[in-house]
Amino acid sequence: MRSYALITAAALFSLSSTACGSDSDDGAESSGGAVSTSASALCVDLINKHRASIMLPPYQRWEDAEVCSSEQAEADAASGSPHGAFSQCGESAQNECPGWAGKPEEMIEGCLQMMWDEGPGEDFSKHGHFINMSSTEYTMAACGFFETDDGQVWSIQNFK
Repeated sequence: MRSYALITAAALFSLSSTACGSDSDDGAESSGGAVSTSASALCVDLINKHRASIMLPPYQRWEDAEVCSSEQAEADAASGSPHGAFSQCGESAQNECPGWAGKPEEMIEGCLQMMWDEGPGEDFSKHGHFINMSSTEYTMAACGFFETDDGQVWSIQNFK
C-alpha cells in the first residue's frame, strides 16, 4: 500500500520547474511514508520570508488544504507530470518542485529560492513562480509533499 508523505515545504526541480496559476511535529518515517507537518510550516514560513523582503504581508498557512496538496504531489509523482492535479484542492495558483533529492525539510529552501530568483516580470512562463509567491491576489498558501520509495520528493505549493 502506498504511503503519503505530508509536509509543508516547497521544492523546485532545478531547471524543469513549472508554475501554474490563473493570473506539532508528527514525526517522520522512511521514504514513501508519512513526513512531519513541520515541513509544511517551514515551506509557508520561507515563502513569507521572501514576501517580507519586498514588504508584502504574509500568506496565512492554509492547513485545511495540506492533505489534498500532498495527494496532488503523489498523483503528479505517479504520472511524472507536474501540475497534473491542478485545481483539485480549490487553489487559484500552484508552484511545484518535481522529483527533488533529499528530505522535504532539506530541499524546500533551495527550491523556493530558485522560484524567487525568477524575479518580477510579466512573462508568466519565465516569472510564474515569483508571480505566485509575490501575488497580492492570494491570502493563503498550502504546502504538500510526497516522497517516493526511491527518495524523490515532489512538493506542491497551492495558493488561494
